[in-house]
Amino acid sequence: MKTTVCKFDELVSGKAARFVVGERAIAVVRIDDKVYAIGDKCSHADVALSDGEVITDTKEIECVRHASCFSLETGKPNTLPATQPVPVYVAAIENGSVVIDVK
Repeated sequence: MKTTVCKFDELVSGKAARFVVGERAIAVVRIDDKVYAIGDKCSHADVALSDGEVITDTKEIECVRHASCFSLETGKPNTLPATQPVPVYVAAIENGSVVIDVK
């Protein structure tokens, strides 16, 4: 299921924004001219990843609670204490809008 969540220009490069698609909270991250979509809940603690810092050079988002970093491309944690991945979704820019496919 593809859903338009916002205009691409509404996103700030290097920052995350939270959207709810169906019943799923999703953090959408813009890095330059690309967008990434990742589940907006840390797998280690009940914390919104969209509140965390985006590390643009490694394409990661850091949980604000315990500093676990998750790959925006795979959802896998790259640092402890998180050991379980979070879901990632296909994000695209279509006609100037950000579209997420949550399948």
